Amino acid sequence: METTSAFEGLVCPETDERFDPTTTHHPDGGVLDATYDYDSVTLSREQLESRPTGPAKYGDLLPFPADARAWLGEGGTPLLEAPRLAEELGVGRVLVKDEAQNPTGTVKDRGVGMAVAAAVQHGAEDVALATTGDAGQSMAAHAARAGLNSHSFVPSRSTFVTKAMINVHGGAMKVVEGRLPDARAAFEDALVDGSWYSLEAFATPYRHEGTKTLAYEVLEALDWEAPDGVFYPLDGTAGLVGFHKGAREFRDLGLVDDVPPLYACEAAGCAPVTEAFEAGDPTHDPWEVPDTVCGGLEDPDPRGGRLVQTALRESGGGAVATDDGDILSSAATVASHEGIEMGVSAAAAASGAWSVADRFDEDATLVLVNTSTGNKDADLLRSHLMGQGI
Repeated sequence: METTSAFEGLVCPETDERFDPTTTHHPDGGVLDATYDYDSVTLSREQLESRPTGPAKYGDLLPFPADARAWLGEGGTPLLEAPRLAEELGVGRVLVKDEAQNPTGTVKDRGVGMAVAAAVQHGAEDVALATTGDAGQSMAAHAARAGLNSHSFVPSRSTFVTKAMINVHGGAMKVVEGRLPDARAAFEDALVDGSWYSLEAFATPYRHEGTKTLAYEVLEALDWEAPDGVFYPLDGTAGLVGFHKGAREFRDLGLVDDVPPLYACEAAGCAPVTEAFEAGDPTHDPWEVPDTVCGGLEDPDPRGGRLVQTALRESGGGAVATDDGDILSSAATVASHEGIEMGVSAAAAASGAWSVADRFDEDATLVLVNTSTGNKDADLLRSHLMGQGI
């Protein structure tokens, strides 16, 4: 395997059992996490600031070197000032980390790209996952880049755009009648012969590992100062967990003083993480009847539940759930007031920030993570506006 010098292998967060880098997935089906010899990593702010944006910028803290990754240009997305939103929320600054500008229009490109690199290193020929859409499109694109076959299991409710683009990138797709749990069941059935390499979040450790670069970029762009809150829409839990890990690494290496408070943002009709956080539980129970038009948020049992709760509590953040109408209106407001297109599920970050804005003082700095482009949800957003008489 071709790995970076500091990468030591994998560790099970539950048992502290360690595995060498050739391990593909947890032998018992649990979560694994990449681990490094941090004592050998000597990074300074000046070093990082002098490096050009690109796949090698944060290579000291990633498992695979840049030339071993099927990079499509992901990362290096802008952190955009949103002064009108700051005024409306009554805080000092609001910034939008615009992950919609990644190659397939989603934050999933960061983690999926790294997971595809791992699949190549492990000799896989086929990669697969269940998805509401974005991760499948990203996997199909990165698999095409790496010369792998991809297999997406997608619920019938997913948007036409993402389903179409999975096929455009040459990916195989099984459309499963129902919702995400139905797609996951079909995916699990298809994995039984062991010939496909799973890219499911937390089945592979490399999804959240690739996404931790998001935290690196935010903290560097804010002149190494942690914001007062980072609002992350839960259209996938690997991103939030990865963000927390990246922020911890920068803190432990002395590059920043604090880890920013993380806020998980859900739809009120499917809010297992918020329910668990408010109850003080270490992980969530599956949501019995999910009910939201925000497809990426309609996951009744998101993966990595214990790691999500740990990230929220250790960072001093929280969890918030808002109504579909508020989420859709927030997407339209961000677009019309700041010109930034947010996907429907991504707009939960804006809606969530609005709902708890009174917790922050007038000098606070808030970051909203825009996890996907609004173009994928154009029909739903337009229908919402028409329903409002606009």
